[in-house]
Amino acid sequence: MFKFNKKADEAVNEFNQAMKPVSLWDDAWKRLKKNKMAIISLWIVLAYCLISLFAPILPIYPYEEQVLDHTNLPPSFKPAGEVMIQQREKYFARVMAKEKRTEYTEKEAAELAEMREAVNSDPVHQRRYILGTDALGRDMLSRTIYGGRISIAIGILGTVTALLLGVVMGAIAGYAGGWVDNIIMRFVDIMYGLPYMLMVIIMMAILGRNIFILFIAIALVSWLSIARVVRGQVISLKNSEFVEAAKTMGASPARIIAKHLLPNTIGIIIVYSSLSLPSFIMNESFLSFLGLGVSAPLASWGSLVSDGVKGMELYSWQLIVPAIVMTIFLFAMNFLGDGLRDAFDPQSKNKT
Repeated sequence: MFKFNKKADEAVNEFNQAMKPVSLWDDAWKRLKKNKMAIISLWIVLAYCLISLFAPILPIYPYEEQVLDHTNLPPSFKPAGEVMIQQREKYFARVMAKEKRTEYTEKEAAELAEMREAVNSDPVHQRRYILGTDALGRDMLSRTIYGGRISIAIGILGTVTALLLGVVMGAIAGYAGGWVDNIIMRFVDIMYGLPYMLMVIIMMAILGRNIFILFIAIALVSWLSIARVVRGQVISLKNSEFVEAAKTMGASPARIIAKHLLPNTIGIIIVYSSLSLPSFIMNESFLSFLGLGVSAPLASWGSLVSDGVKGMELYSWQLIVPAIVMTIFLFAMNFLGDGLRDAFDPQSKNKT
């Protein structure tokens, strides 16, 4: 049994002990902390975002800089010059074994000597590529970080754009009802009936390969699901007592939607955002794999995977590095989305 202490202006229990109110956010955070995988995923996502945000000031080589002497170098902590010489020595060893000889020819010895002299005289050969290089001698670590920056940015911008369109259209349709609801939802049904990825590909082919056009093209056909979800929530809430009270006080429909209805759907919106961001990144990766993604010298995880597939038999690290990095991020976002869904679900209070 609870009482209300007028002097202290706070709720008290039957033992006259003060009780602090628990907000939706505090309650959700308390449940989220119990989900270890969601918390680990949250830290992983934050680490990715921070690395991508501060990429320009990180001590890495320029992502677009080409060093043609360093093409296709494998991952190593050794200086690039040493790796180059070792690779050439291994090649000569295979040739010698095939020709059944034990010594270098004069030409091979002169080539190795020239390489050693160039390595000792040029500081660029002292670089260390811990994740290897690509076919143009660019650092895979740098390109993977900047590729993540592009992919995450497209995911965030696409999600925000889809949320703005979906929340607004869904809220208007749900609250207005009648012919307004019919027009909006029939338009949504028509859009659902069209091939989603084909529309994005056509827009990219017509408007050109541009990073801003890319995320706009994805977002413009990705707001349909959230519009339906928000519409359903608004319909279930618009006849509630607090909405009727707001109408009695003279609140306008826009104020009722913005101040009363949408705050009660914020949990669903957050969960949708966390689960839709990976889908945006996957869509961008698919388009980049088809050659319709970001243009060189920029790179995304999808374009890096596409480039890596071409030489995966000989230079497997060019595919494995961006694929593993992208996979870890997508897994983390999905685990975080599942954790947020459980945290904002009122029925989960009795489960944890």
